[in-house]
Parts: sequence; structure tokens; C-alpha cells
Amino acid sequence: MAGLAIRTRGLVHIYHAEGHDVAALSGIDLDVGAGEMVGLLGPSGSGKSTLMSLLAGIFRPSAGKVFVGDAELSTSPPRDLDRLRGTEVGLMLQGADRNLLPHATPADNVRFAQRQARRAGRTVPDPAEVLDGLGLAEHADQPLGRLTPGLLQLAAVAVAVSTRPGLLLCDEPTSQLDHAARDRVLAALAHVNRTYGTTVVLVTHDPEVARVLPRTVTIRDGRIGGEGRSGEEYAVVTADGFLPLLGHARDRLPPGTLVRLHEVGDHFELRAEPHEEDPA
Repeated sequence: MAGLAIRTRGLVHIYHAEGHDVAALSGIDLDVGAGEMVGLLGPSGSGKSTLMSLLAGIFRPSAGKVFVGDAELSTSPPRDLDRLRGTEVGLMLQGADRNLLPHATPADNVRFAQRQARRAGRTVPDPAEVLDGLGLAEHADQPLGRLTPGLLQLAAVAVAVSTRPGLLLCDEPTSQLDHAARDRVLAALAHVNRTYGTTVVLVTHDPEVARVLPRTVTIRDGRIGGEGRSGEEYAVVTADGFLPLLGHARDRLPPGTLVRLHEVGDHFELRAEPHEEDPA
């Protein structure tokens, strides 16, 4: 399976709470190329996990469109979404225990995850091959209770990629792991991306994880607030002309500050207008 591209246009998601509505996403335009590895960054409550659920077809957007490969998830019937998640889209929830059958071995977990793909007539790799590729061959038949947190997370990766999906979505795959286990999980995800061409999108709060990813997308207040490329962060102009402030500029330019955009040669500069003193 080749990697699957992602495209969202005008993506809005509203949670209906008692007495009021909350907009978790407010017009997300995102493009991820087939075979990319991208991290989603942002503070808690910014909309990262909501975006992941929309990309997996678990939620339907309140407005806008979501495309994974050739499939438009916003209009696909539930049966097609179930098939997509069982064959072409791998999903890792936060916490290894949410992805694994607790009383089964890693090999049994992989076989269980492959059932829908096998019923659909799709050729899937042998569980031993999946586990060996992630460095779990010697643990294939061990009870999960004997595995370290890092090995359990690798087993969760194995389950998510058991059908060789074109897209792998991971919610905080390195949370609560020590540095060695974190690096091993990241290496496993990079192996899946590099070896099989799988598109990988992962949510992370860890700045050390973000630094090693080839591309990051920062979500702030339900919008794309910036992108990182090779360690450099860039603001992103949205389709409606919204330009977020990055880093320390958000602290130095409080709400209400007047900012002027100046064209200087072949580039632009932002200049804050001085505050007028209140009349005595």
C-alpha cells in the first residue's frame, strides 16, 4: 500500500454542550503529501485530537471537507469508514492499553487487528514479519504483562500497522515513556514511514520529538497557527487572510495591538504601531 495523502478544506467541528456550543476547529486547511511524516503540535484543548478523529473518520465535521486518498470522509457512509479503518488507515490511541487486548500476546493482537482486512480479501503480512520489523520478534508470544511500557507501545504500533495501511494516525505515541523507549518508538514510526511509504501523522506535546520530525503543524485556538520545517517555525497565512503570531511575539504584542505590514524589497516586515498615551 502506497502512502495516502490528506487534504482538508474549511474544516469546522463544533461540540454541542449543554447551554452553549464550542468550536474545536475553525476552518482548517491542511495538506499532507503521500508518504510524509508530520507532527501535530499545540496546547491542550487546541483541537489536535479532534483533527485526528476527523482524519480517522470517527467524527464527522460540522462543516468543510476531509479527504484521505480518494475518499471524502465527510460524505462516506459508516460502512465505508469502518472498512477504511480496518484496511487503509491505522489508528493509535493515546496509551498502549487502549490499543491492545490485555490477555493476548503481541502476535495474537496483530492477528486480531488483521481480521477485517482478511475478510475483505486483502493480503496482509504475517504477524511474525510485522513484529520482527519493529524489533519485537523475541517478544511475539509473551504475555503483555511481562512487557515494559516501551515494548507495549511498540506492540501498539505493530497493531496499528498490521495491515500495512497507507495512513497511520498516532495520538501521543511517546507520552509517559523514558528517553530510550521514546526514541525506540520514534525509530519504529520512521521505519514504517521509510520502508512502506506510509503517511504518518502524530500528535505530540514533546518538543524533543517535534525537533526530529521533518515537518510539524501547530494548532492554536482551532486554527493552523504555524508550521515547522527542519527546525524553523513559520507562520501560515490562512485562506481568509488570518496570520497568527508565533512564539514570543504573542507575548510582546497583546490583543488590540495595531500592526502594519510593510513591503521591503522582496520581503515583508511586521511593525507594531506605538501606543498612544491617554490624554491627561
